[in-house]
Amino acid sequence: MNRTLNVLSFLIFASALSVQAVNPIIPQIAAEFFILPETAALLAAAFAAYGLTQPVLGPVADAVGKTKVMIACLALLTVASFLSAIVTQFWLLMVLRILAGIACGGSFPIGMAIVSDLAPLSQRQVTIGRLLTATISGNLLGAAAAGVIADVIHWRGVFIVLGVISTAALVVGLFGLRHVATGPRHPLDIRSVLRRNREILAIRNARICYLMVAFEALFMFGIFPYVAVLLLRGGEPRASIAGLVVAAFAIGGMVYSLSVRQLLRWLGQKNIMMAGGVLGAVGLFIVAPGPSWPVQAFAFAAMGCGFYMLHASIQVYVTELAPATRSSAVAFHTFSFFVGGGISPIAYGLGLEQLGAPITLSIAAVGIVVVGVVSAQLLVKAPPEAQPLPR
Repeated sequence: MNRTLNVLSFLIFASALSVQAVNPIIPQIAAEFFILPETAALLAAAFAAYGLTQPVLGPVADAVGKTKVMIACLALLTVASFLSAIVTQFWLLMVLRILAGIACGGSFPIGMAIVSDLAPLSQRQVTIGRLLTATISGNLLGAAAAGVIADVIHWRGVFIVLGVISTAALVVGLFGLRHVATGPRHPLDIRSVLRRNREILAIRNARICYLMVAFEALFMFGIFPYVAVLLLRGGEPRASIAGLVVAAFAIGGMVYSLSVRQLLRWLGQKNIMMAGGVLGAVGLFIVAPGPSWPVQAFAFAAMGCGFYMLHASIQVYVTELAPATRSSAVAFHTFSFFVGGGISPIAYGLGLEQLGAPITLSIAAVGIVVVGVVSAQLLVKAPPEAQPLPR
């Protein structure tokens, strides 16, 4: 079990590197293709394919095997990363980012379903937490390293590095997951898939979880493609600084992962969810007037800690919604999150253009507080059997 968990953690880490890697290099991409930064920021919206394909990836994984789908997605990510380094037209880069998003969609959601199949409920707390740590670490390093690579080499070098790491993960996965058994297979015909989906969506907590994570992503994640743009307007042109600010969000997530046991002991599940919404709002309010980059980095760390306090709490309920078809249940969760995350950069772009940063970020701050309060009130009435406690 430990060997499989280590392999899955590395594969998830390698995929997570790509999620935030483009955000710090938006201005460089815009300059090379002679487009507006707001247009280049749509590359983040393209990555919403991560979630939009979940209703397909989940049932396919339940039918043909979770590990097979995970390996196929890593192969696609590898190819998309290398091709992104050589494209000469923006629309081709957009297509490749969509493909990369689809490929990354076969990492954490399927990995979480695999370990939930393998680990008994009493151990699932720690195993899911380790996967969450791998995801946060990948987001952290991907954002920070992308900015540095872009400043020292070129933004295209970012995709070469991502391709090399994805290749290594593909090789590790091919050998490390060969003999992993991950639960019974289910029919892939349309009628069976629709029946299973209806059964999942008929669960009250499922509907609440999926709706809340969509709003969570809508209010929180649209700011990331504009970090470098807003810093540039404030006189800070370095992509490495933008990468550090984005990476601070993941540092906040690590703080949550290391302190969640104490937080649960001190606050309880309901108060953690509400406090997460409040902490995320505080970070957005701080960033709104455009302070210096160290202050923004601190604010993003607060946002990251608050986000994971809320998001991981909702995730607790998702893992036990439908144990027999866990890939499909988790896939709907990811789908909902990335629907909100895909709309969010567009909404932020319109808000920043029409209303300005202070008003746009203040609206988002109020929204994330509401999500935290509503989630806590509706979900904690029916506690789950176990809490995944990240280390």
